[in-house]
Amino acid sequence: MSATEPAVEPAHGWAGADRGPVTVVLHGGGPGCHATSDFAAVMALRPERRWLWVDLPGYGGSATGQPASQRSVTAAADGLAALLERVGPERVDVLAQSYGGTVALKLAADRPERLGRIVLIGSQPTPAPGGAGPLRTDPGLAVRARAEYYGGDGPSPAKTRALLAGLEWYDATRIPEPTVLARFRAGTTAGALATATLPAPAEDLDHALGAVQAPTLVLWGRHDPFAGPAYAAALADALPRGDLAVIGRTSHHPQAERPATVAALADAFLTDRS
Repeated sequence: MSATEPAVEPAHGWAGADRGPVTVVLHGGGPGCHATSDFAAVMALRPERRWLWVDLPGYGGSATGQPASQRSVTAAADGLAALLERVGPERVDVLAQSYGGTVALKLAADRPERLGRIVLIGSQPTPAPGGAGPLRTDPGLAVRARAEYYGGDGPSPAKTRALLAGLEWYDATRIPEPTVLARFRAGTTAGALATATLPAPAEDLDHALGAVQAPTLVLWGRHDPFAGPAYAAALADALPRGDLAVIGRTSHHPQAERPATVAALADAFLTDRS
């Protein structure tokens, strides 16, 4: 994004308590992902927390046809910073899924005064955290999945369920139909379709991980197809104040499949001031 090109402020909304510390909720990068779909169950389990949910540019309520120059992690982090300058307190915590977690790390490296504590779920901000050796990762999986989803006859509820079953849930029999329909609708808006074939937002943030001073919990699904627990451990080790939690019987979206466990872990970490 050029210096003269303004940051796109993401769509957002409030949930939970009217007062108290703010926790920003950021979604993943799959087709139809948006904050309230990815984290509705967790937010409902913690109504006493003040949630600021955010749909990053190209997703959910922010799914407008923004130019390709703004399809980057840096542009998304700049847009989030602009939003926080306008509506947020000086310092916020973050609960983020996958792509949203990468955006949070970029903001934490660039603007450390804005972020308090961070919980990342399934985020892959770099192929090899801290110069780690070979890890079980599949960097092309997301690209192939998006091409298959939007290719052929285009998206459908059936293809949405297959996407969630193959990549996001460990037990596909438990996927709620409302989740499928919410993702399908969000992935087929005019804005979402306009950006579906643009390059996926991606940057290698390995160089920035050492600048992330915020305490960060790397939370991982034991059966995540994008990268295994060894990657999660390497990422936690590469962060100056990184911790790690691996949840069994979950895949890439443990917050949807086991929301009570994720809510408890996130709540304990975000309130830990030691």
